[in-house]
Amino acid sequence: MVDQRSIRVALLYLLLLLLFESTFEQQVQQQRLSSGVEFTALFELRSSLGLRSRDWPRKVHPCSSWNGIRCENGSVIGINISGFRRTRVGKQNPQFAVNSLVNFTHLMSFNASRFMLPGSIPDWFGQRLSTLQVLDLRSCNVTGVLPSSMGNLTNLTSLYLSDNRLTGQIPSTLRQLLSLLVLDLSKNSLTGSIPSSFGSLRNLTSLDISSNSLRGSIPPGLGALSKLQTLNLSVNGLTSSIPSQLGDLDSLVDLDLSSNGLSGSVPQDLRKLRNLQRMVLGNNGLSGSLPVNLFPTPSQLHVVVLRNNRFIGNLPQVLWSIPGLNLLDISDNNFTGELPTALDNNAIAAVLDMSRNKFYGGLTTVLRRFSSINLSGNYFEGRVPDYMLDNASLTSNCLQNVSNQRTLIECVSFYTEKGLSFDNFGRPNATVPAAAESGNNNRRVIILAAVLGGAGLIVLLLLLLLLVLLCVRRRNTANHRGIGVEPVPTGGTPPSPGLAINFSSLGDLFTYQQLLQATGDFSDANLIKHGHSGDLFRGVLEDGLPVVIKRIDLQSIKKEAYLLELDFFSKVSHTRVVTLLGHCLEKEDEKLLVYKYMPNGDLSSSLYRKNNLEDDSLQSLDWITRLKIAIGVAEGLSFLHHECTPPLVHRDIQASSILLDDKFEVRLGSLSEVCAQESDGHQNRISRLLRLPQSSEQGSSGSSTALCSYDVYCFGKVLLGLVTGKLDMSASSGTQMKEWLEQTLPCISIYDKELVTKILDPSLLVDEDLLEEVWAMAIVARSCLNPKASRRPPMRYILKALENPLRVVREDNSSSARLRATSSRGSWNAALFGSWRQSLSDVTIIPAASTTKAEGGSSLKQPVIPEGSAIRAEGGSSFKHSGTTGSRGSAQKDGGDNSSSWRRYSKEIFPEPL
Repeated sequence: MVDQRSIRVALLYLLLLLLFESTFEQQVQQQRLSSGVEFTALFELRSSLGLRSRDWPRKVHPCSSWNGIRCENGSVIGINISGFRRTRVGKQNPQFAVNSLVNFTHLMSFNASRFMLPGSIPDWFGQRLSTLQVLDLRSCNVTGVLPSSMGNLTNLTSLYLSDNRLTGQIPSTLRQLLSLLVLDLSKNSLTGSIPSSFGSLRNLTSLDISSNSLRGSIPPGLGALSKLQTLNLSVNGLTSSIPSQLGDLDSLVDLDLSSNGLSGSVPQDLRKLRNLQRMVLGNNGLSGSLPVNLFPTPSQLHVVVLRNNRFIGNLPQVLWSIPGLNLLDISDNNFTGELPTALDNNAIAAVLDMSRNKFYGGLTTVLRRFSSINLSGNYFEGRVPDYMLDNASLTSNCLQNVSNQRTLIECVSFYTEKGLSFDNFGRPNATVPAAAESGNNNRRVIILAAVLGGAGLIVLLLLLLLLVLLCVRRRNTANHRGIGVEPVPTGGTPPSPGLAINFSSLGDLFTYQQLLQATGDFSDANLIKHGHSGDLFRGVLEDGLPVVIKRIDLQSIKKEAYLLELDFFSKVSHTRVVTLLGHCLEKEDEKLLVYKYMPNGDLSSSLYRKNNLEDDSLQSLDWITRLKIAIGVAEGLSFLHHECTPPLVHRDIQASSILLDDKFEVRLGSLSEVCAQESDGHQNRISRLLRLPQSSEQGSSGSSTALCSYDVYCFGKVLLGLVTGKLDMSASSGTQMKEWLEQTLPCISIYDKELVTKILDPSLLVDEDLLEEVWAMAIVARSCLNPKASRRPPMRYILKALENPLRVVREDNSSSARLRATSSRGSWNAALFGSWRQSLSDVTIIPAASTTKAEGGSSLKQPVIPEGSAIRAEGGSSFKHSGTTGSRGSAQKDGGDNSSSWRRYSKEIFPEPL
């Protein structure tokens, strides 16, 4: 009996074992590829992408052991290489080499995010991968245009192409992707407009096209996307108004239209967005008052950002009582009104920024709900309550017992316009003085002003007389000046100990561990160079974004340098200045600044590059690119010199501080030396007004002042380096620089174009028209290198000359031209290199037939030059303009004193060669 039972148990166990083995064999068979073509294609993909053996080992089956490979029914249905690293050989020449994907006929998902795939998306993507449902190419360094064939991927549910270098327009064929749920094209360089046909993507839940260069208006058709939860169109160039149809987006949770050029008022239909949690409309040109019922009740809003617009009127009362609100930023508008009284809510840990508006009245208990408060730049009055936080910003108001408030006149005027009374900062006797006493005071003020004005006039005349005497003495004792080399200015404006830096405007706050990981523990392999203000390292953040990290050791570098740079970035933003992405200041003796990565490095490393890894020959930048770079630097310096108040001096313009992005657009770096121009520039203006000469050393040599003319001088060295190919000289100084200029400048003549070919970069291939541009740039460079700082042209005129270089050297032969050879007011060159205060639009014309005989008997066509300028030929004889009968240039008498003064004036503008 026992034996039969044992036999039965054994037979049952054997049956179960056979059943299990059969099931296991079926599962293994499903995991194995049934197609040898797909098996071979996987190994081809492994080779073309340079994947490492640790991720895709050779001696095992891909479906069972390769990371990121998903198989089903004998076919590959998913490939995920996100974050993989290439082999050492694969890193040498990475490409968008994924041709093997065409062999996976059942592929549903391809994820290569954060894996470098430089190159364009091939057209066959949309023709051969019809089964694809998910395509993720985020942060892959993809370039080129988005092919229109992508519209054939009708099974796509998710398309991620953010953080690449895509260009061109968004193809309208994407409207065919009716199954699409997520479309992310953010952080690219896409142009054109948003296709109006996007309204047909009815299943879309997320649309992100932020951080591109899109133009035009927001298509009203987007209001038909009833399932849309996220709409992000920020950081573009969109114009017109917000379409009211966006109020039909019932499911919308996140709306971001910030940093565009939107105008008009906020449509009332947005009040229907009852599921909205985040509304960001900042940095536009929106105006008018907010609709009273804009924010629904109850509201789900967590974030409301309306900063930097032109809104007016009162805030809707309901905005103060939204329980879940944790960020309210309405700064830089014209909102007005008083704060409401305490509201019944339990909201905590909220941030409030209502700075630079026109709010007034007293501070109320509604402020208790906010953990960070900025009320600066308003007209609040009264005492600061005890419950106000110590870190609250209250400057530029009308509050009592608080420093840095508005003046009494400002506060009284504001409250008087409102028909309200001002508390006079809590001081007694706030009444207006009697009329009689006021009249007596006015008389005293008038008498005192007259006396002081007369004394001031006498002092001014004495100063002018002293300047004239000093000028005459300098002229009498001055020796012949050669070509000068301007030394680097020292000092500058030191940062005050209490330098107030707005760290909230300095990008993200990184941890030291994050940046340590991004740079591989600051390994030597990632070291770019040792800079004078810190070591520069390459790095890749966790999201795949390439960056440059400056490591500042405060034991060897002055603390003021990095503080000045942070202060600069907190106040200045321009497309020609390198982008600061964030910072890490948590260590006491080491500070880290994070910048946007510039793919083409700096100008000194980009002028000449190897053709490829196997060929040691060098390829230089073409002339068009060099001129583009020169214009970009001029735009950056023109912004610093003429659009900043006070003017800012870069003080470190050289090839290594000129950074270039992937399109060779200029971004100025090395900003640790930037400082404000010193006040002795007023004396320079007086000198120029009196036409007094000024030595090249003034304001630079042995002086602590920093002048914009020093930047002009350094920029001249860069221009000369672009012409000659010797950019390394832009960082030189002293004897070496002086010798180079002595050899180079004599080959730059305003009347002989061919001379410039003697110093031209041999690698440049230029035709006749381009040679004229090279000639013009060389002339501009020489004017920048004038030994006399007062004779160097301002950057705004240099920029105009570089934008149209042929106007510097060509004549206008129009029939309406009139000979005005002695009028500096009408001369392009005079306006550019001589009297900087004259108009650029009135150009002096020298007729084409006007020639002058040199000593050797040859004819020279005369270029446009300043008033009475003497042109010195190679043989050394001087030539003066002679006009036709009746012209102003024909009235000179015997070429006496006027001739010598003209000659001297010309030499100051274009110094004669040694």
